[in-house]
Amino acid sequence: MDIKKVIEDHFEDTLRMRRHMHMYPELSFQEENTKQYIYDELKNLGIEVRRDVGGNGLVTRLHVDDEYPTIAFRADFDALPIDEEADVEFKSKNPGVMHACGHDAHTATLMTLQKILVKHKDKLPVNVVAIHQHAEELPPGGAISMIEDGALDGVDYFFGTHVSSLFPVNHIGWNYDTMYANADSFTITVNGHGGHGAEPENAIDPIVASASLISQLQTIVSRSVSPLDSAVVSVTAFNSGVAFNVIPNKAEIKGTIRTYEQDVRELIAKRIKELCTGIEVGFGVKIDVDITYGYPSLKNDVDMTDYVVDVASNDKIFIRDVVEIPSSMGAEDAAYYLQKVPGCYFSTGVGNVEKGIDVPHHNPLFNIDEEGMKAALEVFLKIIINFDQVKK
Repeated sequence: MDIKKVIEDHFEDTLRMRRHMHMYPELSFQEENTKQYIYDELKNLGIEVRRDVGGNGLVTRLHVDDEYPTIAFRADFDALPIDEEADVEFKSKNPGVMHACGHDAHTATLMTLQKILVKHKDKLPVNVVAIHQHAEELPPGGAISMIEDGALDGVDYFFGTHVSSLFPVNHIGWNYDTMYANADSFTITVNGHGGHGAEPENAIDPIVASASLISQLQTIVSRSVSPLDSAVVSVTAFNSGVAFNVIPNKAEIKGTIRTYEQDVRELIAKRIKELCTGIEVGFGVKIDVDITYGYPSLKNDVDMTDYVVDVASNDKIFIRDVVEIPSSMGAEDAAYYLQKVPGCYFSTGVGNVEKGIDVPHHNPLFNIDEEGMKAALEVFLKIIINFDQVKK
């Protein structure tokens, strides 16, 4: 297979698909039109297409030989509740909804890969599963339900990529072991006893108690977590009261917890509860603590990561460089697939400072250098056509 030629021959189609999805983004668990669009693009390729897998997901299977290993590639296709401000011709036509994380690029890349593979099926050394996943942005996400509905049945290895606007275009980033963090959240409700602001002695003030608790929460990482481990505890919302002369009945604190290791994850949850107990005793309030465990940390398989780095580094076409990148405190529910089968999830650069494409994800001005999709396709194709080198 001439990788350069097949990618260039299909790239106008890649751009068409990506721009269409960018114009018509849909929120997590609401991706009905996007689901139909993906199906319409794939239904005539002569491959098995399953719809409504675990919800709005789709799975296709390209079977080559029973004796060959089966590898899966995954792309997500939901968008975010953001009003787009980027000045592009294919700007979102759905007010308040935007592809601000590159999921449109992920999906266009995977659909292009499928269109290429069906034309070269007889030369492939693997069977290929394509997982088009809904609802990555909103926990519990789409990965768990798709796996439960058979998305990984018969799959031996898993691969995927996430584009990055802060990473130079056509650069490939890899990381051994932990690529992304555990992502958990907490809601703490501090229940006091309301009263007149001029008579605090007759009330139990949830705001003062909450202020002390917020300060104490910031000591967890610095005083309870080993400096050899990484963790984040951030309070991101505080709500209480509406009037200047009224002590309210309750206050609500929300925040996020990010860790890499399970023992640290459990330690932080334990310390939050212990600190809340101390505040109850010290201030006379009653506290309800709700800790929601979100996506687990994403851990790459070392052997599969070595393989991806090797094939991506050799005979580079569109790829400019292949570099090791640090672990991220971001989160990805692709982690669930990698808990089931070995594989590698890598980063593809789509940033370009010269073109003014350097805005972070989840920003209303987010954009990508679309040339980066060529590098992602190059890696995917190299993973496939060289897979007979992998020791089974």
